[in-house]
Amino acid sequence: MAGFEVLYQAAALCLTYPDEDFRARLPLLREAAPQLREFTDHATATSDTDLQSHYVQVFDFKNRHSLYLSWWTDGDTRRRGMSLVRFKEHYRAHGLELTGEELPDFLPAVLEFASRTGDIGMLTEHRDALDQLRSRLTAAGTPYACVLDAVCATLPPAPAGART
Repeated sequence: MAGFEVLYQAAALCLTYPDEDFRARLPLLREAAPQLREFTDHATATSDTDLQSHYVQVFDFKNRHSLYLSWWTDGDTRRRGMSLVRFKEHYRAHGLELTGEELPDFLPAVLEFASRTGDIGMLTEHRDALDQLRSRLTAAGTPYACVLDAVCATLPPAPAGART
């Protein structure tokens, strides 16, 4: 994996809802992952209310910017259930269990998993979905795009013609 564990952990934190602890973590995130400075500088200069409102606007309305990787491949179909099981089984194979209320394909959870284990298989498998999300975030003009830029820069390119 070439030492991207810190970046993945920092990106996971940047892509979660900016709660009360978020602001306190910003200086550490800024120093630990310089690739995310565009986002951390934006977050530092933005009020909590505006940051939370922007997060909800970008990620919680519709699925245009879904942080759930299997949504990109399966949409809201029955197949998605099997994809979620695969994520859980992959985590279990590495001795990890999800304890939160998030689904196992939630991008911050996948990034945290990669950070802890060094296994980027799920990120690589969903590279096309990450590229689509990155492209949509860039088109929307949101600072969250630079977080996806940094993550995607660490991964091998999606196979030619791949479309998840």
